Amino acid sequence: MTAYREMTNEELFSLRRELAREYHRFQAKDLHLDMSRGKPSADQLDLSMGMMDVLNSESDLRCEDGTDCRNYGVLDGISEAKQLLADMMEVPPENIIIYGNSSLNVMYDTIARSYTHGVMGNTPWSKQDKVKFLCVVPGYDRHFAISEFFGMELISIPMLEDGPDMDLVEKHVNHDPAVKGIWCVPKYSNPTGNSYSDETVRRLAHLKPAAPDFRIYWDNAYGIHHLYEDTEDFVLEILQECKKAGNSDLVYKFSSTSKICFPGSGIAAIAASHNNLDDIRKQLTIQTIGHDKVNQLRHVRFFKDLDGMKAHMKKQADILRPKFEAVEEIFARDLEGLEIARWTKPKGGYFISFYGMNGTARRIVELCRKAGVKLTNAGAAFPYGKDPEDSHIRIAPSYPAPSELVTAAELFTLATRVVSIDKILEERAEEK
Repeated sequence: MTAYREMTNEELFSLRRELAREYHRFQAKDLHLDMSRGKPSADQLDLSMGMMDVLNSESDLRCEDGTDCRNYGVLDGISEAKQLLADMMEVPPENIIIYGNSSLNVMYDTIARSYTHGVMGNTPWSKQDKVKFLCVVPGYDRHFAISEFFGMELISIPMLEDGPDMDLVEKHVNHDPAVKGIWCVPKYSNPTGNSYSDETVRRLAHLKPAAPDFRIYWDNAYGIHHLYEDTEDFVLEILQECKKAGNSDLVYKFSSTSKICFPGSGIAAIAASHNNLDDIRKQLTIQTIGHDKVNQLRHVRFFKDLDGMKAHMKKQADILRPKFEAVEEIFARDLEGLEIARWTKPKGGYFISFYGMNGTARRIVELCRKAGVKLTNAGAAFPYGKDPEDSHIRIAPSYPAPSELVTAAELFTLATRVVSIDKILEERAEEK
């Protein structure tokens, strides 16, 4: 295909009229498709329906150590669930606490505790003059929303192919005591799909923070969410690397089973040093007597062990992989050679990052919305919802049915071509 910038205005106007007719045909279909969030499809959720059968009114709801899961107690989580989640998170079971259904809730609690009561005896953030947080971009909008909710100053750190720009991270963390944390999704990152290299993990573990209460917020949301068994990414285990570096207390590691079984009914965990966990328990003993142990037991009885989880995730991958490949195929068919866009090709996770021409993302999302396809807002993957280049769009292929996904992807590439032509013609008009 001929690159759009190599075409004359007359050629672009002619193509624009043709694409407009095609766009009106999409509008006439009265579509109602949602690609706005990384939600599992019904087919994926069906894989976990057996979890509803492993416990019933006749079940023995006691743990191996005799704990009655129907009753109060066991603040850290039952031992079997700790072992299951510890294996998934690649840490010893004594280094984790099991929570409720949402790792995002655990992250919020961790920030809130730091804000009101401080970190391991340090001054609460609410009593400090300024609190800054590093945000790897493009990144997870809900991470940024937590920091923004507590009034922090958000600092963007570019995401490179091998992780965050570590030169910038070190500059901020090692020299500014107001910098209290960094949000990281190290494996199949939301939304780029990139994974952190060994060097990046080691440099993070060797940070020398100017703030004694600085922590790495390590959201390992996609640790076993591979699309391809033979080419899966491997990321160094951060707690172990921090321990080697003499920085055992530097990191909070979060994970959950939310995109493994039922997102609303999973179990979440935090992994950290013994010092950090002792600090967390001081608040946790006030907050709760214990989380849902019956649900913890349900997970253990269903998955049994890490091998059971991995076998389950292979079935998930068999559903997700064709969807990712379908989107990538349509993007390549419709956009390659036009020099108006690029996109990531992740090996796992839930998202594809799309980059259009600068100044086009919001308009592309709007055209898709007007034709019946809902996307994540342009700019959502940046602090305060503002992409300085207005070029990034997060693509979430998981939820739509395969036929709907093809329709949505074709509309998306059509909108991209229309908006890109308009942008080029606009630039040329301004040059005159």
